[in-house]
Amino acid sequence: MSTALLLAIATASIVILLLLVIKAKVHPFVALLIVSLIVAISTGIPADKIMETIFSGMGNLLGHITIIIVLGAMLGAVIEASGGAESLAQRFSKSLGIKRTVAALTMAAFILGIPVFFEVGFIIVIPLIYGFTKVARVSPLKFGLPMAGVMLTVHVALPTHPGAAAAAGILHTDMGWLMMLGILISIPVGIVGYYVAKAMNLRQYHLSVDVLEQLQLAKPEGTPKSEVPPPGAMTIAGLIVVPIVLIVLGTLAHTMLAEGSILRDVMTVIGNPPIALLIALALAAWILGVRRGWSKEKLEDLTGRAIPSSASVILVAGAGGAFGKVLVESGVGKALAVTLETLHLPLVPAAFILSLALRASQGSATVAILTTSGLLSQAVGDVTDMQRVLVTLAACFGGLGLSHVNDAGFWVVTRYLGLSVADGLKTWTVLTTLMGLSGFALTWLVWGMI
Repeated sequence: MSTALLLAIATASIVILLLLVIKAKVHPFVALLIVSLIVAISTGIPADKIMETIFSGMGNLLGHITIIIVLGAMLGAVIEASGGAESLAQRFSKSLGIKRTVAALTMAAFILGIPVFFEVGFIIVIPLIYGFTKVARVSPLKFGLPMAGVMLTVHVALPTHPGAAAAAGILHTDMGWLMMLGILISIPVGIVGYYVAKAMNLRQYHLSVDVLEQLQLAKPEGTPKSEVPPPGAMTIAGLIVVPIVLIVLGTLAHTMLAEGSILRDVMTVIGNPPIALLIALALAAWILGVRRGWSKEKLEDLTGRAIPSSASVILVAGAGGAFGKVLVESGVGKALAVTLETLHLPLVPAAFILSLALRASQGSATVAILTTSGLLSQAVGDVTDMQRVLVTLAACFGGLGLSHVNDAGFWVVTRYLGLSVADGLKTWTVLTTLMGLSGFALTWLVWGMI
């Protein structure tokens, strides 16, 4: 099949998907499956491989995020029911004020994103976002958009995460310089994201019923108050930090301790994100629940009710993974890469545009960064070590932009923040793209200075 036809099919599939979701009001899970089938059939994927491809794309993603999302939802439910998130939010708001609180949380999200995967970190901070939203009585986008933006930035740009680390290996980039320059450039990119998100929040967006119910922004009069005072702000902060610390320790143990060490094995296990969240959930159930007089039945009810609320996020993200897998198997990404490679652009713009186009075409930032690095591996043979770092960063920032309907992260962010698909494209997609462009511009500026 010709390159032009493959690209036309990919473009048409995204248009059809948007029409189904926005105009026809088809549930995104169903719409993503329909479009995945259309692309698979029209690009000539063998009939006996179509469902296998869809199952593979959905299964791989669900295996990665289901446990994390469910445990994160349960942890959030326990913290929310205890009044702890609001307690923490009130403490911060009184000390800093709302404007400074948004900035402080954005900085905290930047630091959190360095060791913790984007989806994991975002799910961990969701209880905080909801708690601050209720105290400030503002949209969750005010806190959620800049926090998610900076977390995704460090996820793609720093070699503590798989995309940048693997790209460094493919392009033989110095890991230390990549880390230092990645942090230095990601800071102004995060600032850009903060102000772009602030501008976006000047308008109001309709939130989903599910999120409005979770926020309980309008409590009926006469709602009985619990006789047990809410936990202290530091208690809640400690519980949120627990999984982060465990994940960081697990990463450090895996890289610094000798192979075969018992301590390394133990820390690797408990530092795995699902296990770290499970430990945090157990601590929260004990400290916020059992010790404060909650019955076992109340804890079971709370954690049980958290599962349905997370089911929609899981299913839609899984279907997004299936759609992305079909696009990869159809050869769309490869066709696009070949087309762009023939343009013979300078190295830094070539790395950024290739990665951005691949990100838009198949959804995964990591795949986009790795594919771009592979395509440019021969072209960087004669550049200096510092230029090699900048080419790597350009590819990474390309993977930051154009997060849209074929990206599982798009569905996680928009569903938890209560956005429709149309509003998600106007906010999250635009935000990630502008942040990616600013990262590229700074990288190219540094290239011109060395």
